[in-house]
This record gives sequence, C-alpha cells and structure tokens, in this order.
Amino acid sequence: MSIKINTCLSLIVFIYAFTVCAVVSADEEEEDLLDLYGDQEIISIATGSAQPISKAPAVATVITASDIKEIGARDIDEILETVPGLHVSRSSIGRNPIYTFRGIATDFNPQVLVLINSIPITNLFVGNRSQVWGGMPVESISRIEVIRGPGSAIYGADAFAGVINIVTKNAKEINGTEFGVRYGSFNSKDGWLLHGGEYGGFEFAFMAEFQSTDGHHEDVDSDFQNISDFLTGSSASLAPGSTNNGRDNLDVRLDVRKDHWTFRGGLQRRRNVEIGFGLGSALDDSAEYESDRWNADLTYHNPEFTQDLDVQAQISFFNTSQENDEDTLLFPPGSNLILTPMPLTFVGPFPEGVIGNPEVWERHWRFNLTALFSGIEDHAIRFGTGYTTSEIYRVREENNFSPLGFGVVTDVSDTPFVFLPEKHRDNKYGFIQDVWSFANDWELTAGIRYDDYNDFGDTWNPRAALVWSARHDTTVKLLYGQAFRAPSFAEFRNQNNPVATGNDELDPEEIETLELAVDFRPIEHLRFGTNFFYYEWDDIIRFVPDGLGALVAQNIGEQEGYGAEFEMEWSPARSLSVVANYAFQDSEDKDTNDDAGNAPHHQFYVRANWEFLSNWYLTPAFSYVIDRDRPPGDARDELDDYQIFDLTLRSKAFSDQWEFALGVRNLFNSSPEEPTSTTLNISNDLPLERRSVFAELRVNL
Repeated sequence: MSIKINTCLSLIVFIYAFTVCAVVSADEEEEDLLDLYGDQEIISIATGSAQPISKAPAVATVITASDIKEIGARDIDEILETVPGLHVSRSSIGRNPIYTFRGIATDFNPQVLVLINSIPITNLFVGNRSQVWGGMPVESISRIEVIRGPGSAIYGADAFAGVINIVTKNAKEINGTEFGVRYGSFNSKDGWLLHGGEYGGFEFAFMAEFQSTDGHHEDVDSDFQNISDFLTGSSASLAPGSTNNGRDNLDVRLDVRKDHWTFRGGLQRRRNVEIGFGLGSALDDSAEYESDRWNADLTYHNPEFTQDLDVQAQISFFNTSQENDEDTLLFPPGSNLILTPMPLTFVGPFPEGVIGNPEVWERHWRFNLTALFSGIEDHAIRFGTGYTTSEIYRVREENNFSPLGFGVVTDVSDTPFVFLPEKHRDNKYGFIQDVWSFANDWELTAGIRYDDYNDFGDTWNPRAALVWSARHDTTVKLLYGQAFRAPSFAEFRNQNNPVATGNDELDPEEIETLELAVDFRPIEHLRFGTNFFYYEWDDIIRFVPDGLGALVAQNIGEQEGYGAEFEMEWSPARSLSVVANYAFQDSEDKDTNDDAGNAPHHQFYVRANWEFLSNWYLTPAFSYVIDRDRPPGDARDELDDYQIFDLTLRSKAFSDQWEFALGVRNLFNSSPEEPTSTTLNISNDLPLERRSVFAELRVNL
C-alpha cells in the first residue's frame, strides 16, 4: 500500500478515534447551548425551514459571504471546491464545471441540482446549468448552501447526488453602496457595483457584476482528430495546440421587498464564450458561444398566515438560450467524418471542417404553494404542491453534413433534419414532511414527494432522518433518502446527431443513499464533523452502440459507492481560524466490477485565515486531489494526482471604507489535469490553469 494511502488511513483513524472518545467522555461540565450553537450557520434547504446546520436532517455545508471574501474567490467554483466530498472537475466543452459528489461523475453533470434562491436553473437540453455557463461571479452572493446526498423528497428531479443553493444578497446585507475592481492574469478584468437601501417603504437592492478574460491557453498534445487522422488517412488535427477559454460576462440582479412580498429579477449575459477543448473533443480555434439567462420570481411569505400556519406562494420565470457567435467545428478543416467505426466507413474530406451550429432557446414557468403547520404538539408538518411547465420553444441549426446540403453549410431549422425537436415537459407534484420531536433530544424527519411528468411517467421519493442530540455538544444523524434524475432532452429526443441519438423510452435514473453523521463541538470555536455514506445508483443513462455504428441513450448502468468525510473548524485565537477536511470514496461500476472512474478517491483541503497585524489578513489554502482511475473501457493511464497552493493577502488597514487584496493561485505552478470525455477515448486530458495572480480594490460607502 502506498505511503499516501497509509497517511490518509492514519488520518481517518486519528479523527474518528478523537471524535468517539470525546463523545463518550462524561466528565466535562455542561456549557450553555448558546455558547456552542448560538452563532453557528443556519440552513434552510434541508427541510424548507431555517434550522442550525448541526441539527438539520442532512449532511450539509454553508459558505457565507465572509468565507467567500476570505478565500479570495472570484468564481463560484473556487468556493465549491472547498466543500468536503465535492470535487469540481471540468468538461472539455467550454470548460463547464462538473460537480462530482461522492464519486458520481458524468460528462454533462445532470445529477446535481443547482438553485438560485431555491429556484432550479436546470436546462432541459442536457440537464445541466447550461452549455454556455461561462462561470458565475460571487460578489452578489450572500451564502451558498450545499447538501451532499439526495434531496428529491423536497426538490424533485435532479436533486440526486447533491443540491447547491445560491442565495443572493438583499438590501439589509448591502446597506449602502459597494463597488470594486479586480485585474489579474490572462487579461482578466472584473468590476462590480452593489447598492442597497430603503425607499418609500420598499427594501431595494441592485447588483451588477462584469467579468472579462482571455482565459488560460494550456497546450494539448493530442486530440480525437489525431485518432481520426490515423484511421482515415487525413492530417487535419490542430494538435499540438491550446485550449481556448475566453469569455465576457454580465450579471445583473434586482431584489425588492415589502412586508410579506419579495420580487427578484436578473440577467446572466454571456458573450464570446470560447469552446475550451472542442465540441467533438477536437481542438477548435474559432468557435464562440453566447447566452442570455433571464429570471424573475414573485414570492408571498406570511409566517403568521393563521394561527399555527406559515404559508408561502411563489411564481417564477426562467428563460435561457444557447447561441452560436461563430461557426462551431466538430472537426477541423480537412477532416473526414466517421460514419461507423466497425466496419470503418467515412465521408469527406471537408475543406472547411465538419461544421455544426446547434442553438436552443427554452423557458420555464413554475408555481408552488407550501405551508408549515405547527398546531400539533411536537410536530412540524410541511406540505405543498406545485406545477412546472418547461419547453424548448426554438431550435436553430446550421451544418454541412445533412442530406439537404452535404459539404455546404445549410440551415436545417424547421426541417426533419434538425438535431432536436421543439417540445415541452410538464411536471405536477405534491409532498408532505413531518418533523416529529418524539422524545427529549430526538427528532424524526419523514417525508415523501410524488412527481408526475407528461413524457416519462411518475415517481415517488421518500426520505427519513433520525437526529439525536446525544449531548449538549454532540449530534448524531442517521439518514435515508431516494432521488431521481429526469432524462434530459438530449437523451430523450436527440435526432440526426452524428455523435449520439436520443431514446424516448428512457426511465429516470434512481438512487438510494444511507448516511451516518456525527457533529461534535467539544469546546467553543472547535467543531468536528464525521460522515459515512453508502449509495446504490440504478438505471444510469448512457450512450451505447446500437450495433449499427451509432450511439443511443439507454438505461444500462448500475453503480455502488461508499465513503467517508471528515471536517474540522477551529479558531484557536481571535486572530486565527483553520478549516480542514478530508474525503474518501470508492465507487464501483456493477456491470464490470471495475472502479467507476474519473472521481478522486481521496481529497484533502486545509485553509487558515491569520490576522498577523491589525486589519491585515493572510489566507493560505492547500488542496490535494488523489487517485483518479479511468472508467471501464478507457485504457489510458490513471490521471496524475495534483496539489494546489493558493495565497491571499487582504487589508483594510488604511481606511474602513477601502479594502485591497492580492492573490496568487497555484503558487508553485503545478500542472493539474482533469479527465476528458468518457465517450471519446482520446489520449490527452484537459489541462487546468497554471499559476495566476490578481489584485483587487473595493470601496464601501
């Protein structure tokens, strides 16, 4: 067994032994509960009601705005990588994030539900946040709540491997005007303006953030086109070459509140978003995408609607697009298009490359009504119903490989040859949940949700959580949950696609998860968390050969996984705080009995925040990603481990209103890589950015 595995196992034994010994010790004096729990983070996504995170019936993490500033984060993914059991990998398409919870890793990552202010931002097309995601800035974020594990009993589809809820700031949190600028490596320029106040009895908050970057350009030695060149005799590959990761972002948000009413609106505009590695895992030096994501929601919340009844009603709208700004090359100029691999058949060459410009517009309307009834002693019963209608209302496509104009770029929109039909999906649901305090220090949370879809049927998803306050400083949780993941439209309805075809007979993916968690706070300002989990993932949707040379979506996979997560938060002095976590997972593909692949078996993270002089803060952070196997059928060598060391210096020493920061990422210039597509076996992986620096100035008025 390797030294690094022995070290990790020793760390597990040490933390677990320390926690268990401390739990069973009975000699310590009782301390006031408020000393231990009064200032801890509150979370709402576990049940729909705000409660201390230690007592929430879920394994959860909360990152606050002050944590975000301490980290020196510029994008949300820099924050999420600090969560135990969550690894942020990267897609070869547009460098989109892949949020890998506990070994559940897929190319498009539809198994993770991302919410903004508790409203899903899932796209119908591939089931993720958008193929033109382009990152998300952080200055408007109040807090991020993360659940590791299933959440379908509350949130329905796609709350599968984990749930991420991004809560934006309101007027009270901004309380004045803040603006700032940041400049860094890769010609990265950020700017933001936040304003909050009260006007005519309304609480009003406005937030605007701008980001622009040329992106890092790391070298790629080989891509899929090299394989195609070898097979078909062409010489078209652009490798060796570099990835393209530039983009321009504009994020604008509005938050208006009065009495029981809240209105929010926003725009996430993405322009000049470069393709990253390439749409067909072949380098593309010309493609650029753009997207507009509009959102609006109106919420009525009255915690005293009647005696013992808390009522909330909400209607929301979300519109998103995926558009081409420049031609997208599936394969570069001079390439051939492989039609079937066995026997090998191909057409070409294509002097201008194999061009495909898919564009999609979709909109989502949601309405929900929920209530919390507390009129029965020792019970808090939450119930609700809702309706969602979503549709891909416009599909446009130009390509040069359809029968309408083979070799010539032709508009195939509104023809049978378009890659995706314009369709809708409707979802009706209802749920009930009871939090029962059936004995001193014991709570049982039990609930179930029913979802009915117009295109793939219905599903029931229960949950149960037993929470025991074993001592004033110790909480033990036993958790069970089921969840489902709805087939995306790309899996359900893709047609005329040279890469993959949909299947309208698909069932949703399903998962069952069992967790045991201990939260231990032996003294003020010291917390340990220990979590163990096991899951079974069934009906995995994969694109597999149909025997005729095409890839077709099928429910064909099963996966089992288990692991543990260990956390520590410690403030030994007013001037010093330390956060550390370690996560281990082992996941097996049950069809092959091999490792499921791509996800790290071990992750380690530690961060300290040190006020070494009055109003001068130094924040070093270290992360270590260890042991990533290849998935079954991928014969490449295992990915190398990598270590990242970051350093941030922040100060308000010269003025209470002015604050500046300097930061360096990947200080020692390591060469991290993330795996490329599991469906196209190419020799090169996706290089991440090397060392970078930034300088930041913010003003609070």
